[in-house]
Amino acid sequence: MRVWHFTEEPYFPVWGPEQKSLRSSLPSHLQDPAIAADLYHRYLDEWLLADELGFDIFVNEHHSSATCMTSSANLILAILARETKKARLLGLGFPIGIRPDPLRVAEELAMIDVISRGRLDMGFIKGVPYEFIPANRSPVRIMDRFWEAHDLIVKAMTTHDGPFSWEGEYFQYRNVNIWPRPWQQPHPPVWSSVGSMHNVKAVASRGYTMASFINGWQKSRDLFAEYRKEWALAGRQGPVPLERLAYLGMVAVADTEEEAHRRAKLIRGYVDTNTLSLESGKNPPGFWSPTDASRLVKLFGEAAPKMQVVARDGTRIGAVDSASISDMIAGGMMFCGTPDQVYRQITEFSDAVGGFGNLLMMGQGGQLSHADTVDNLKLFAREVMPRLKEYGVVAQARAAA
Repeated sequence: MRVWHFTEEPYFPVWGPEQKSLRSSLPSHLQDPAIAADLYHRYLDEWLLADELGFDIFVNEHHSSATCMTSSANLILAILARETKKARLLGLGFPIGIRPDPLRVAEELAMIDVISRGRLDMGFIKGVPYEFIPANRSPVRIMDRFWEAHDLIVKAMTTHDGPFSWEGEYFQYRNVNIWPRPWQQPHPPVWSSVGSMHNVKAVASRGYTMASFINGWQKSRDLFAEYRKEWALAGRQGPVPLERLAYLGMVAVADTEEEAHRRAKLIRGYVDTNTLSLESGKNPPGFWSPTDASRLVKLFGEAAPKMQVVARDGTRIGAVDSASISDMIAGGMMFCGTPDQVYRQITEFSDAVGGFGNLLMMGQGGQLSHADTVDNLKLFAREVMPRLKEYGVVAQARAAA
């Protein structure tokens, strides 16, 4: 099992009960550039430490938000491409259906792949509902726009015999001819995060890596099962390689259970603040497919419910903002405790959902300090990661049997 260190680079100094929205509408005069610079350098230092410790690295991007300062994953990846030595560099991701410039995305990703000498993994995502207002985009038919942008990026990366033109429904270019071409051939590996059954087929049929983000036992099991079904329907022989499946979970490890729970309470600030947005941004018309919107309304009475914690047996524990750390561990959203406890929680979760080969580890979140993050990473790398690598070999052999 590969382990990827992740942080959203939060600007937490402005978090507080007086802020009803941290996304799309928070005035930027509340941000101090000097503090932001210190935080950027701190998070970069933690990624560089992760590289030294044997982690791979995962970066995302969000916009107009105090919950994530990475407004361009490519800028962070470009720095890491030069400064890191061993880690795979995953951008998960790039909301290409929202962005107006897929050709620029292709050029920048090819550059990063060359600078890193072939260590880039590129993740294309739909984006979250709060992104559409600052991007001045409508979510109607967003996935059609997304897949056209994807097709253009892949064609741009794999066409080496001179310019071609692109006359699509959403994008038009007279002269596509990117320099440099990517290091990895035919192109860097592609990932996508999926929260809806509706979008699994397109990812699985292409054989791309699919990630489930803090979805817990039941939803992740259903998403992974659907991926395996669509993988087979696409005519592929044999079982799905576990490296094609990924899970994002929050991780707090310490020498004592009490200390791990203290760290976990700080990391959980990610889910406490991540959805703080104006009501107008939470469910823009067209974001959900009719099928998914109907399912959410039947389950929760609305199409934009708060993230739910569900136990392994399907029992609904409640909304995440009222859940305890023990509830979140029971829901498979948080892996927390001593190294032995965390290892057991991760492997039991993996076995229960059918197995996955990539753990996207939120080892820094919310207001977890630099010192705590460093200790979290070092302890995990020393006591948990070697065992997960051994477990991954056994799990893959079992899946192939």
